[in-house]
Amino acid sequence: MNITIRRAKMSDLESLEQMMFELHDYHHQACPEHFKSAEEIQNEKSIISYLDHPECIVYVAELADELVGFVTGQFSELVSVVSKPVMMASVDELFVIERLRSTGVAQQLFSTIESEFEDYGVKQLFVEVWDFNKPATYFYKKQGLHSHINWLRKPLGGGKE
Repeated sequence: MNITIRRAKMSDLESLEQMMFELHDYHHQACPEHFKSAEEIQNEKSIISYLDHPECIVYVAELADELVGFVTGQFSELVSVVSKPVMMASVDELFVIERLRSTGVAQQLFSTIESEFEDYGVKQLFVEVWDFNKPATYFYKKQGLHSHINWLRKPLGGGKE
């Protein structure tokens, strides 16, 4: 399988929006009490904001002229009143079409964006993964990420978890 990883272009926008829709639909289907529908998110957020922003990065995976995955991320200096400043980055979305999952495409996308972050001087890489998404948690742990902060939740007033 000859996968090409490259920077996203404006001409990729339609395919990127479709894959982003699938990603958000997965989250909504898995946890509808916390995630908006893919339609709602698509009306509020577009991947074009990543393509236009100088501190954002989008890579795509291409197989025989078909986009089969993407990764988005951004970097900036993390300044906090309690921790020391650090150049940090986040992987915001990582998606591979279903038929090519577990084939190494996600690994290639992740490695590419990680390398670019290093070139920008990033010292810490963060990713947010919801507890229900076990495959993503497993993937990121294989990439060397580990727990950094534990967010605990308790619904109040009869609300659902």
